[in-house]
Amino acid sequence: MRLKVTSWNVNSVRLRLASLKRFVEEHQPDVLCLQETKVVDDGFPRAEIAALGFPHSAIHGMKSYNGVAIFSKRPFTETTTKGWCGKQDCRHIAARIDGVELHNLYVPAGGDVPDPTVNPKFKHKLRFLKETTAWFKTAPRDKPMVLVGDLNIAPLENDVWSHKQLLKVVSHTPIEVKRLGALQATLGWVDAIRHFVPESEKLYSWWSYRNRDWAASDRGRRLDHVWVTPPLAKGLREHHIARDARNWEPATDHVPVTATLEL
Repeated sequence: MRLKVTSWNVNSVRLRLASLKRFVEEHQPDVLCLQETKVVDDGFPRAEIAALGFPHSAIHGMKSYNGVAIFSKRPFTETTTKGWCGKQDCRHIAARIDGVELHNLYVPAGGDVPDPTVNPKFKHKLRFLKETTAWFKTAPRDKPMVLVGDLNIAPLENDVWSHKQLLKVVSHTPIEVKRLGALQATLGWVDAIRHFVPESEKLYSWWSYRNRDWAASDRGRRLDHVWVTPPLAKGLREHHIARDARNWEPATDHVPVTATLEL
């Protein structure tokens, strides 16, 4: 049985309904995990997304900020959410699908200044990573799990357009990379996209709004990830980053990232 899982920071689900429809028609994922949905649960366009072929859903949202959701063609159970850093800011949702525990995570962006002593947003990001790492450490290492989401960190040198120039830019600083590495080490998570694409190759999922000619300059970062625990790694079959979606209107800076597993 194949499971095709897509992660996409949609930056307002209500604004991206046409783009979601187009993506689903072209790529036919089994599970759609969204971040930064920016809508309370009562106002979520659940019916519109269900009409795209996803009758099963779990949402966890708030007005104007954050928010995560899971939509599935297959039934799921044991839906849960978790808050960290003393906040209930809608950055996590999980469900069990076909025996796989799926976690959809939206890591704080961290603001502009990579100094936790002067930037509360960066301090929150580092604390969030520390607390999620401690939480995932408690899970059994042999459990079939998938973690997807906008992790807001580009960990590898070729996950950014210029490693040297971005070392002091939030999303690629050494301390963030180290914290994300600690999270990945908790269960021996396998980077499903880099499983197919060598670390020597450039690979992005995000291009800034500020860059009007984004495709020509290609100054991107890989902020969106799909990880699997070792029991699922041997079942990895395909990957796809829908780069063309960066041009869809209304434009958003993230594009969908997909991994396909054989269960």
